Amino acid sequence: MNTTLHHWAERIRAAAADHTPLRFRGGGSKDFYGQSLQGDILDTRAHSGIVSYEPSELVVTVRAGTPLAELEAALAEKGQCLPFEPPQQFIGADAGSVATIGGVVATGLNGPARASVGAIRDYVLGTVLLNGQGELLTFGGQVMKNVAGYDVSRLLAGSLGTLGLITEVSLKVLPVAPAEATLVFELDQASALAQLQRWGALPLPLNASCWVHERTDAGPRERLFVRLRGAVAAVESACRTMTQDARGERMDTAQAAPVWHACRNLRLPFFTTPPAPDMGLWRLSVAPSASVLDLPWPQFVEWHGGQRWLWAPTSDAPRLRAAAQAAGGHASLFRAAQEADKRVGVFAPLATPLDRIHRELKKQFDPAGIFNPGRMYVDI
Repeated sequence: MNTTLHHWAERIRAAAADHTPLRFRGGGSKDFYGQSLQGDILDTRAHSGIVSYEPSELVVTVRAGTPLAELEAALAEKGQCLPFEPPQQFIGADAGSVATIGGVVATGLNGPARASVGAIRDYVLGTVLLNGQGELLTFGGQVMKNVAGYDVSRLLAGSLGTLGLITEVSLKVLPVAPAEATLVFELDQASALAQLQRWGALPLPLNASCWVHERTDAGPRERLFVRLRGAVAAVESACRTMTQDARGERMDTAQAAPVWHACRNLRLPFFTTPPAPDMGLWRLSVAPSASVLDLPWPQFVEWHGGQRWLWAPTSDAPRLRAAAQAAGGHASLFRAAQEADKRVGVFAPLATPLDRIHRELKKQFDPAGIFNPGRMYVDI
């Protein structure tokens, strides 16, 4: 245990003894996310750097405070990437805030390609963390076939720092695809969802998609964007098949790249300005096969239909959650208009069995209940 980790362990033990809450924080790029921010800040940025990187083995081990941009630059030099495209910096974040690897894992947020390539939890091979007793624990390893013990490493993805202080992460990486193309189709939402279902049943190199309802000077415009990635022959063949199946155009790759980058970081016009000051940004995770939701607010659809974004008043939380549940999913208040709006609950209420599991896990990892209290749920 190096000096930084030793200091953190001592601080955790002292906080546990005094029942003083601690808030783990990297670059602060996602401070807005979650129920509430409580406790003294423990800044992870002092513990940074790439511990090991084996391009031939497709695995990298990184300290939690390492900036995401630094890791992605190192991977790009070897023609590799994090295929789940974790967000880098959302609109509205402080100019100096940066995403760190610990925060990437703790928030569990994924980019446009998530429906095709999997979520961040699918790429976490191993973790090292400090628990609520200041003990340094290691879980998993650096290979996909490591099956010893409980899969705690993936459990940490999306835990928002409530189970432990992540100090180190081993991630699976992949080569950058040899070819990429973006197709654009003029389709209403129902037609777009139907097309995505048909294309999803075919051997096409679908990587990402988004459907958006835009307001332009010429009137409303509805478009479906589909990104293809894979072998050159597969991408070219898919472009021909899809543009014959539905009338569409191919975007210049150089023009499409910043669009997908903005989509990854929620910086497209749909996300930048709420339609009204009292509206929050909601994220509805539903079954990709779900039809158009019977809701009055314009939507932005990602993940081949599996993720629906919309701006709506928090007073309509019951309606939104009922619609998401009927579509096989759940609704989260991703960004509230003001802190008071979070009283409706940022995340969907847990069913009794899941609530019990959450509480028992919390007790095992954080007996004193000092790690990021209230970040996920008010009393956990």
